[in-house]
Amino acid sequence: MSAAFEPRFSALALVRARMQGAAAWRPLWAKRPLREAYDVVIVGGGGHGLATAYYLAREHRVGRIAVLEKSRIGYGNVGRNTTIVRSNYLLPENHYFYEDSVRRWEGLSRELNFNVMYSPRGVVDLAASDDDMPVLARRGNAMRLAGIDAELMDLHALKRFVPELDLGHRRRFPITGALVQRRGGTVRHDAVVWGYARAASALGVDIIEDCEVTGLEAAGESATALQTSRGRVQAGRIVFATAGHTGMIGSMLGVPLPIETHLLQAMVSEPIKPLLNTVLVYVTPGHGEIYISQSDRGGLVMGGRLDAFPSRTQEGQWYRLEDVVQAGLALLPQMAGVRILRHWAGLNDMTMDGSPIMDRIRYDNVFLNAGWCYGGFKAIPASGAACARFVASGTAPDLVRGFALSRFATGHLLDEPGFGPFPVRL
Repeated sequence: MSAAFEPRFSALALVRARMQGAAAWRPLWAKRPLREAYDVVIVGGGGHGLATAYYLAREHRVGRIAVLEKSRIGYGNVGRNTTIVRSNYLLPENHYFYEDSVRRWEGLSRELNFNVMYSPRGVVDLAASDDDMPVLARRGNAMRLAGIDAELMDLHALKRFVPELDLGHRRRFPITGALVQRRGGTVRHDAVVWGYARAASALGVDIIEDCEVTGLEAAGESATALQTSRGRVQAGRIVFATAGHTGMIGSMLGVPLPIETHLLQAMVSEPIKPLLNTVLVYVTPGHGEIYISQSDRGGLVMGGRLDAFPSRTQEGQWYRLEDVVQAGLALLPQMAGVRILRHWAGLNDMTMDGSPIMDRIRYDNVFLNAGWCYGGFKAIPASGAACARFVASGTAPDLVRGFALSRFATGHLLDEPGFGPFPVRL
């Protein structure tokens, strides 16, 4: 190669240059000390907590805000999911909420000035029998009546939309059609955390890592302070957004919650050439369930059913890997021979009706954002905006009014456990 065509920096030289110059690795958010008092303290530095802090600062001009994270930003559930976003729900309370979230996903990169890599590649719910088609049609009609995009596809249309899916392949449960939401797709989970943390910090939010909340102080009908591993901090209002650990918060406050924590396991293959251009969801009585997409790095990201027993181990189990891989091979036999690279589990706070809780809990100034079941990641933008408005105004927005904790006492349940994983009945 002639000198005129040599790269200016080799990859190794570039890495060395960046390591030598501290200015080349500026942190995305400021490392500030914990203050003695805040107007709002948010417990939980995941997607919901950071989004709530961002919208409180940006849209409601709340002054002193802190996000307390017991470990590191992005180390919890927001970093342990399959990155799928969609709004293909049946019940109005859910499909309007998740549609608000999808609309926010569409413009989030521009709003945060940070690329969250939203990819509207389409979410395809496959029918495994003729009986599945009316069920999908009902859900699709409900979505279209609400102004949400939905298409019911027969085999000819499905073949054009997902050419990599061999519809002639003999399966125990043959594919008969699909419900497609083209605006559904994937988002880069790490980028979501970094983008919200960066934007919130720029608005003055204190993001405090390695700060575990150990207790709460109260006077009368209001909470006054939190006890943490870094000391006591006074709080005008408190938000708990601790996905996977909500039961512990209920115990701390002395409020029994209709939540169980279960594992949802997932895995990713080694990188391969482009194979899959959409998100496929395939549920059958025989093979169980699989939802699969291909990441920007080339790995096939796969998940399956929820573990049926409560657990907090966050460890992948071989039996679940086997179930998901078998379902994947039934769906895409060309996957045979691809190696599994990583296998993990996320903590899911499962409510008895499969829908979330956003409400005050015990004290007038304490708010709970929890129980997102399978919808936690896809809900982040809408959840953060709605929770921020709830905290700032003291009144639950119409968008989340149906998520009140009182519905379990009155019987007004939102019985929609998701399309795929089975519900947990407490």
